[in-house]
Amino acid sequence: MTWRGRGRPSTVSVTVCPDGPVLVRGADQVIGEDGVIHEVRRPCVALCRCGRSSLAPWCDGTHKAVTSDAAERGVSGA
Repeated sequence: MTWRGRGRPSTVSVTVCPDGPVLVRGADQVIGEDGVIHEVRRPCVALCRCGRSSLAPWCDGTHKAVTSDAAERGVSGA
């Protein structure tokens, strides 16, 4: 994630949600691990942390199913 241009840089905050996404507030863009730049048009975006989102790098809620499945099987740390 990086800031470029458009006046003064704003404050960017990052919050890791337990068993969920990473919330990023104040970013102008997010650079994915593949190097693709994704413009941010919202004040807050959710980034996938489970690695199973079909909208990567954005969270699509898949972590809820992954966490539920693991809990039903008795797997910890999912």
